[in-house]
Amino acid sequence: MSLTETKTQPTTSSTGSSATVAISIDGHTAVATEGELLVEAILREKEIPHICFHSPLMGPIQTCDTCLVEVGGKLVRSCGITVSAGMQDVVTDSKLAQDARSEAFDVILGNHMLYCTVCDNNNENCRVHNTALELDVKHQNHPFTPKPYEVDMSNPFYRYDPSQCILCGQCVQACQTVEVNETLSIGLELDHPRVLWDGGMQIGGSSCVSCGHCITVCPCNALMERSMLGEAGFMTSIPQGSLNKLIDVVKDLEPEMGYGAIMQVSQTEAKMREERIERTKTVCTYCGVGCSYDVWTRDRHILKIAPLHGESNQISTCVKGKFGWDFVNSKDRLQRPLIRHENGFREASWEEALSLVAQRLGAIKQEHGPDSLAVIVSSKASNEDGYLMQKFARTVIGTNNVDNCSRYCQSPATQGLFRTVGYGGDSGSIEDMGLAKLVMIVGSNTAESHPVIATRVKRAHKLHGQRMIVADVRMHEMAERADIFFRPRPGTDLAWLSAMTRYMFDNGHAKLDFLQNWVNSVDEYRKSLEPFTMEYAAEVCEVPLETLRRVAEEIAQAESMCVLWAMGITQHTDGSDASTAISNLLLVTGNYMRPGTGAYPLRGHNNVQGAGDIGAAPNLFPGYQSVTDDQLRAKFEQGWGVELPGVRGLDNHEMVEAIHEGKLRAMYLAGEDMIYADSNANVVAAAFEKLDFFVVQDIFFTETCRYADVIFPASPALEKDGTFTSTERRIQRFYQALPELGDSRADWKITQSLAQKMGAAWNYQHPSEIMAELASLTPLYAGCSYERLEGYNTLQWPVAPDGKDQPHLYTEGFAFPDNKARLYPLTYHEPSDPPDSEFDLFLNNGRQLEHFHEGNMTNRVPGIHLETPESYVEISPELAHERSIASGQWVRLVSRYGALKSKVLVTDRVEAKQVYLPLTAHVNLLSGNHVDPATHTPAYKETAVKMKILPERGDNPLRPLNFRYSGKRTPQAGVEVERKWKRADYHFPGETSLVQIQPVVPAGSK
Repeated sequence: MSLTETKTQPTTSSTGSSATVAISIDGHTAVATEGELLVEAILREKEIPHICFHSPLMGPIQTCDTCLVEVGGKLVRSCGITVSAGMQDVVTDSKLAQDARSEAFDVILGNHMLYCTVCDNNNENCRVHNTALELDVKHQNHPFTPKPYEVDMSNPFYRYDPSQCILCGQCVQACQTVEVNETLSIGLELDHPRVLWDGGMQIGGSSCVSCGHCITVCPCNALMERSMLGEAGFMTSIPQGSLNKLIDVVKDLEPEMGYGAIMQVSQTEAKMREERIERTKTVCTYCGVGCSYDVWTRDRHILKIAPLHGESNQISTCVKGKFGWDFVNSKDRLQRPLIRHENGFREASWEEALSLVAQRLGAIKQEHGPDSLAVIVSSKASNEDGYLMQKFARTVIGTNNVDNCSRYCQSPATQGLFRTVGYGGDSGSIEDMGLAKLVMIVGSNTAESHPVIATRVKRAHKLHGQRMIVADVRMHEMAERADIFFRPRPGTDLAWLSAMTRYMFDNGHAKLDFLQNWVNSVDEYRKSLEPFTMEYAAEVCEVPLETLRRVAEEIAQAESMCVLWAMGITQHTDGSDASTAISNLLLVTGNYMRPGTGAYPLRGHNNVQGAGDIGAAPNLFPGYQSVTDDQLRAKFEQGWGVELPGVRGLDNHEMVEAIHEGKLRAMYLAGEDMIYADSNANVVAAAFEKLDFFVVQDIFFTETCRYADVIFPASPALEKDGTFTSTERRIQRFYQALPELGDSRADWKITQSLAQKMGAAWNYQHPSEIMAELASLTPLYAGCSYERLEGYNTLQWPVAPDGKDQPHLYTEGFAFPDNKARLYPLTYHEPSDPPDSEFDLFLNNGRQLEHFHEGNMTNRVPGIHLETPESYVEISPELAHERSIASGQWVRLVSRYGALKSKVLVTDRVEAKQVYLPLTAHVNLLSGNHVDPATHTPAYKETAVKMKILPERGDNPLRPLNFRYSGKRTPQAGVEVERKWKRADYHFPGETSLVQIQPVVPAGSK
């Protein structure tokens, strides 16, 4: 083994140098980047085997030895050395290199039985299969030897077959250095090495979060989606006993025929599969990260999700994005329009349903005026769907009463950014979060709410020395990993954030040159900080003064900082002000306008950013253009050909109030279970009962549907074309992978049909035409088109007419007329609804990794239901001891507004008299009417409850299969290939083995 091959730490392809250098590959001059892996440079020129090298993200693993080449006359692993200036004599095609690669691959075949024709992974994406073809393998010298382990089927989503595992380590590398869940390792010291989960031999019950990284990178069929098994190939559904006989026949033929003829048969069968397996690019419909990937389908069967090319995620997924698609084919899907009648609902034709809705909405508009109607747009539907709905509200109905569910989560963050820097979106990209020297996470359970973003932060923290500060009332995974974790008293974040900012001024850490050049209102703002001493913050927030000072010094010393925040900040009565305080701190420390800096409010739904962008708001046209601005309104009037209302409409919160007041009489709502999304569900339900007419458009019969007069069956993203805009302002196309189910229709088609029934001359034939119209009226999207978004191409707004986008905002100034940001003075107010002697517990709430919000989609995924079948309330060990209760005890939580029943889970993730409910428990049955005054976002995180212990006692609500039950991670730097090289049976290919000369023993001697 060459001494130059010592680098096993995972890297990216960049080492900080971007200098191009000339190197010699097989006698030809090639241009490479100094510091990149040699294998990357070679693969740009020609193909060579590289089974364990996956991508720059995964870095060098060096386990397979199939990428061996000569450099300066010595055999080296091309994935194990980096390009340097003047690198000469790189030879890939010498006999020495070719023989060494063949020898290495032959060792791999000793760990893997080639039975490709009857393997579900025979789809031209098995690297072992492809390498066997490339090397024209006829026979193997190392006989296949099965490992003495059973196939592991203990995970509901995937299986591990140890006897097919080639021990390349890609799964381990992905788990340890990309996902950074640190579950997988290889037992290299075992007599028969294999992949381990938490150091053991079973997946189920380990810390595995079923993110799917390991399956995605596995180069063979050792790790496979259970949804693929018996489904992908023409003969793979054969019973196992018969399958084994077929495999035995193939193996019997190999010594005489060689692999050539056998591989030709498998190639033919693989080509046949292409005719019935569709691979369609789509974008995830869960959180706002914007993961994109290919979905493999056969008829309506979803075979698997294959990520690789997505700008936001590359190989990354979470359990929902990788495996959470069963809801699409759920038997609960709405497939025909429904109309209310005396005994519930009856099915109807589209003609009847549309005619009834058009007639009733028209009559209510005629009698009570256009502002007696309202429209709520789904933030899970596409940009094109939402654009038509808000256009319908404004041009067909004639009202600005239009909103979307960002009102419940992200509006305060947008407001804080509008106040200070001018754009209501992330100031950079997910890449910037990884580049930052310091990441501060405030009120965000990132690893469970935005898991793929969390992977990038965890990776930077583990591998590249990034510092991490977490402020949260609950200890979650990111808090466990943080360099500093502290728990402010709920609802007091504005106080410590403002104290941090004052500390920067008082101690000479404020970036005064930056402030002078780029920021207004500095003196006024500095005066407003007078109350916010560190001592005051320590008292208000109940955080030790020393901790706050440590945090302040970390911030002051950091070369660059990003702040990530979510609903732990925004869902308070001061949500807008606390978000503003974050941006103020970033400005004062100069953490805008550079890579690795900025503000990152993490959007909750897949298209909550897009829903705001396309004008689903009562005060804004598409592109955040004010409805009260005469000039802007005139532009839209000309574009749409109608006169438009010039006054602000009602938002979600105001709509409910207006219904109770008798002012709002009808509503058209799409893709939102508002009963379980808005705060104080009992008040919302009572409002819906008062509506004269209520239209709901959804894919399932939700709790909200119970109050509808007409229900339109919509289609999910897999059944239509469109675009989504992610949390990083990234606009991406998705493509129709499945036909619309039954008589369901894409949202844009439904809205257009209704508009036509009400007299609008709309005639869109494809969502691309809707995007073209949006772009013509919206400067942020001006250069956005389906042609520019083809395939995996993406654009981050603002997009100039020539198609140039802005991955990083504010590089040349801020989004105000004078190009300067604005510091915004704030005052602190105590949270609403504080605990007292009767309601003595603080109720916190949020997402679970495996579920999404109220669970309308994820509860219909059998594997997720198996792992997490029920909700529970988390209570602290102190509280459990005080009240003599244990996990599994049933309790009733009662607030000033409602009550619900739940099992208890005792956990140290919460402390003292704080309790935590996942959103699937319908926490808004308990939350009240308090809102952020600037945005009317409900204060879901400010609810006091009391707990009544019920006589029933059940099982622990955590199942042993769930990763939270007993999982214990096994962190390591990566594969740790050096342990393999130390094994007595390891031989570096191409090296001459020492011949062991045995003495001749005379016959008959002992």
